Amino acid sequence: AKILPNVTLGFRIFDSYTNARMTHQNTLKLLSNTERIFPNFKCEKKKNLIAVIGGLDSDISLHMAILLGIYKIPQIASCVLAPVMRLGPQFPSFYRMVPNEAYQYKGIVYLLLHFHWIWVGIVASGDDNGEIFVQTLIPMLSQHGICTAFTEKIFAISQTAENLSSLGLFRAKSFSMTISKIKVLVVCAEPQTTTALIWMIYFFSLLEGATEKSMGKVWIMTAHWDFSLETMHRASDIQVFDGALSFVIYSKEVLGFAQFLQNLHPDSAKGDGFIRIFWQQAFNCLFPDSNDHREEADSCTGLESLKSLPGTLFEMSMTGQSYSIYNAAQAIAYTLHRLNLFRIKHGAMVNGRLDPQNLQPWQLNHFLKSISFNNSGGDTVSFDENGELASGYDIVNWVIFPNHSFFKVKVGMMDPWALPGQEFRVNEKVLPLARCNDHCHPGYSRKKKEGKPFCCYDCAPCPDGMISDKNGKRYRFPNKEQDQCIPRLLNFLSFSEPFGITLSLLALSFSLITAFVLRVFTKYQDTPIVKANNRDLTYALLICLLFCFLCCFLFLGWPHTVTCYLRQTVFGVIFTVALSSILAKTVTVVLAFAVTKPGSRMLKWVGKQISHFILFGCSFVQVCICTVWLSTAPPFPNFDIFTVAFLARKLPDSFNEAKFITFSMLVFCSVWLSFVPSYLSTKGKYMVAVEIFSILASSAGLLGCIFAPKCYIIILRPHLNTKDQLTWRKY
Repeated sequence: AKILPNVTLGFRIFDSYTNARMTHQNTLKLLSNTERIFPNFKCEKKKNLIAVIGGLDSDISLHMAILLGIYKIPQIASCVLAPVMRLGPQFPSFYRMVPNEAYQYKGIVYLLLHFHWIWVGIVASGDDNGEIFVQTLIPMLSQHGICTAFTEKIFAISQTAENLSSLGLFRAKSFSMTISKIKVLVVCAEPQTTTALIWMIYFFSLLEGATEKSMGKVWIMTAHWDFSLETMHRASDIQVFDGALSFVIYSKEVLGFAQFLQNLHPDSAKGDGFIRIFWQQAFNCLFPDSNDHREEADSCTGLESLKSLPGTLFEMSMTGQSYSIYNAAQAIAYTLHRLNLFRIKHGAMVNGRLDPQNLQPWQLNHFLKSISFNNSGGDTVSFDENGELASGYDIVNWVIFPNHSFFKVKVGMMDPWALPGQEFRVNEKVLPLARCNDHCHPGYSRKKKEGKPFCCYDCAPCPDGMISDKNGKRYRFPNKEQDQCIPRLLNFLSFSEPFGITLSLLALSFSLITAFVLRVFTKYQDTPIVKANNRDLTYALLICLLFCFLCCFLFLGWPHTVTCYLRQTVFGVIFTVALSSILAKTVTVVLAFAVTKPGSRMLKWVGKQISHFILFGCSFVQVCICTVWLSTAPPFPNFDIFTVAFLARKLPDSFNEAKFITFSMLVFCSVWLSFVPSYLSTKGKYMVAVEIFSILASSAGLLGCIFAPKCYIIILRPHLNTKDQLTWRKY
């Protein structure tokens, strides 16, 4: 009354009897205003079809959509479709008051993973819908490490009677579900499938003489399942489904619904022809004026209470399917309300009311697509971009009692619209294990069984040098019994241990000595011995030696990614600059004595250009090598330092630079030639110690052989630091 005041909406109900031909016939009747089928003629002014609600079954809904889509009549179905179906482009006026099926598939996977059920069976119908269910679910299970023990196709209820003649096939199908070791069964619980499944279990118990009411299985049912769909449950024992988990369409109690059911009886529903038929079937009784004659039936008084019916026949609470139909009716009412407001705004009203004759069904689609409202239960109802309900699924645990009553306990939910990480929620309960076999004990690892799925395996002793945890996964470094791991200790050269302290003091001492030598040379930079043989190269060599000593600290302490990258590359580049400086000095000396000969052509090569070229050229090559190293794999840099020093060995003795370079190169070669076997014969932190010692020894050799004699002359024998002394030759 608050939505559409002074407007009454009528309805017509047809039953398709799960038959395609009957579905098409009844849909054509909806499109006709007379008893005879004339879809394109409207002769009755009061019967104007605005929208259609239905059906519950996916096949029925699609059969209806084919005809209704031609006229663009809005159809709001409460069926669950397979996730591969996208009907938006084909049926733009088709809506579903249920969530997308894909969310349910994800929920099944999450549920199995949550309880570590990795060995399950799948039960589905033997038609196209069952095939789609199997082809969609099995790859998702395999992707998450869940094995499918078997896939059983169930005959439809009409086919079940035909296949009773083949007792072997019937018994085999029943055996795989009832007696097999599989503890968890996932069922595509369409109404016909569950009905056939119940009959199959019932007949199998008769054939085998089984009296056990519990099969010891955990049934996971899809949202198609509804106990109250079939009155045949009265004749069967469904206690085998005790403890079943099912995904149900989210529902909420509607205000006034419980009171309505409590007050409902045949006399209060005058004009409702369905209530008397339902009353007779539900209470197994007959009204005095009934045309049905059943001798075993009692007389109906009309005062029977719906609350006394078992839940398998009638639920006093609103089911998910009923909630979907209720929301569908509300959606149509709110859509008409919005259309009414739109017409008032644009003056297209007749006496301030909706004109049924001028109202066309296709006009509702524009408003229905974007409808959003709060129902009486407080829930927001709206469609997503695919015309499906923007909601999720509840996970319900069914507790079934011998008197056919049951209790539904909500244990979780699958809500794709929740915050990240909260889409799937389930309460913790102790439930049976679902594995092909038990976990391997520590010390044993998994060995695949031939011809079995990947989660079936034997347990074999671990190979030498390996261990397995309690789940049979392999790890290295075991103890003697191969049931525990020996922790691997990080092996690095620490600043706090004696060896590290010694190397640190040596590196620091040589750094201070180098800094002192550099200070001496800068202080006496105008003296002949400093100016001789390119003063800039001398400074570059001293600075590089200082950094070489400091590089040793990169090899000490806790190893980090940055220090691992910098250790070899920084030292390699700096030491290359140092050797390039020595090489440039040596070339300068050789050229200097070569140009003293008359008519020498080497004069044009004497000068700073050749020194700078050697220094920057060699350094650039080393930088390129280090760049390639860091981007691919670390190479071993090679330095050719023998050749030029050999040419300078016979230069005059008074020119001390030549002999100093020769001695320094001999020390350098001796250190790094002995480094290779020493480095390869050690492990762990001692490899680092060998490398540090080689850096200190080679750098100290260059510092001592080249600069110690010069510092001796500069500081202690300054009278020798003259031009005459420097150029004196000994023949």
